[in-house]
Amino acid sequence: MRLGIIGGSGVYDLDGLEDAAWTTVGTPWGDPSDSILTGRLGGIDMAFLPRHGRGHVHAPAEVPYRANIDALKRLGVTDLVSVSACGSFREEMAPGDFVIVDQFIDRTVARPASFFGTGCVAHVSLAHPTCPRLSAAAAAAARAAGVRVHEGGTYLAMEGPQFSTRAESLMYRDAWGADVIGMTNMPEARLAREAEICYASVAMVTDYDCWHPDHDAVDVAAVVATLGANAASARALVAGLPGQLGPDRPPCPHGCDRALEHAIITAPGARDPAVLARLDAVAGRVLG
Repeated sequence: MRLGIIGGSGVYDLDGLEDAAWTTVGTPWGDPSDSILTGRLGGIDMAFLPRHGRGHVHAPAEVPYRANIDALKRLGVTDLVSVSACGSFREEMAPGDFVIVDQFIDRTVARPASFFGTGCVAHVSLAHPTCPRLSAAAAAAARAAGVRVHEGGTYLAMEGPQFSTRAESLMYRDAWGADVIGMTNMPEARLAREAEICYASVAMVTDYDCWHPDHDAVDVAAVVATLGANAASARALVAGLPGQLGPDRPPCPHGCDRALEHAIITAPGARDPAVLARLDAVAGRVLG
């Protein structure tokens, strides 16, 4: 096992790693958001990537999602936990709580959403976009860290960088049934599935978006006020993950690590060699 962590807003590094080193990884999709911090924690190989880069330099729509997932795959990441800030559409999912996401509604429009395309077409199943095994471990680690956890929730991924209008917030909550809202988990979850990496999403609630009549409209000051406590809880969660997972990793019982088994539809003789070269890390297992 190599456990990957993608840190969102407020989570830009990882404490306590043995033999820690920032590693530069090149990919055919460009540079990832930052160098990747590698090391060992609790007997497990770790790789940490700050999604927005140290200093928060990448806007949500400009995060190099394909490069990030490709780079982590090249480093041997088998299991990936995303940690990200979010707004809440549910009274009971209060600021400071963590939500273990199990579904997504993707409202992003300007981001490349697949490694595949003309020259090599593939269709993976995304009916269950997160890994139940890894999600359960993240929930247990969060509880052990003293965090109030909600297991299961639908994440509305919006394009951003602006926050929602009130009409949008009410629609997402009441008509669409979303539980939390954020700007970064898509296409990240899609790409992790294409790369055959088990993926879990930990959404850290910072605010009530703008639907709630008893709370002010969300702004950066409100988000930042909660980020510090959430970031400390996120680090405690990550520190507990090795104990929940253990060093030995059997094949994923839910098939995340075999998502490409029957997904590639382009006939072998029609596949573009240049496209195949770009897919060497994410799809090398099935492309030979």
